[in-house]
Amino acid sequence: MNGAAMKRILASELLGTALLVATVIGSGIMADRLSGGNDAVALLGNTAATAAVLYVLISLLGPISGAQFNPAVTLFLERRHNRGAMILAQVAGGVLGAMLAHVMFGLEPVQQGIKVRATPGEWLGETVATFGLLLTIRLGARYRPDSLPALVAAWITAGYWFTSSTSFANPAVTLARTLTGSFSGIRPVDAPAFILMQLLGAGAAVALSGWLMKEDKA
Repeated sequence: MNGAAMKRILASELLGTALLVATVIGSGIMADRLSGGNDAVALLGNTAATAAVLYVLISLLGPISGAQFNPAVTLFLERRHNRGAMILAQVAGGVLGAMLAHVMFGLEPVQQGIKVRATPGEWLGETVATFGLLLTIRLGARYRPDSLPALVAAWITAGYWFTSSTSFANPAVTLARTLTGSFSGIRPVDAPAFILMQLLGAGAAVALSGWLMKEDKA
């Protein structure tokens, strides 16, 4: 692969992650303000916006970079390109997305997350959320590639509501959300456990999906 092609891939991953994080944080701020602090209504708005932008970003940027936007996906599934550079682009994009969301709403560009997310149930929720996401990507890419953007968006929609952690399912997004004191934030001290559980869930999904897709010899 030539350098120009890799630059486009990295730009795609940075842009996609930035817009994803801007949507997650920005919609959380908007929903929280409009709902008057009603967490259920705010989460509903946050969910709808995130699912919608995932569908758009995966559909449009997938042909360029694979639309991973997620270090867990890149670490376990990427085989063609420079994984380290892609993960750095994702993390940088997440930081830029958090700053963009804050500036749009008249807030300080960088804040410290203050929302406590530190229970064993939430750690389990992150394991389940990321397990389901990687399973969706692996099986969807194999059996329903044309539906993959919708499948990923649908899984994240469900994960927002059925997991105790509200389905971060992404180390780059998790790190970015330590930089916001808004509805979508997380304390920096709570992020390492979330990321560890995400990687464990991703690894388990890759192992199980590989077995499920294995073709037995006649």
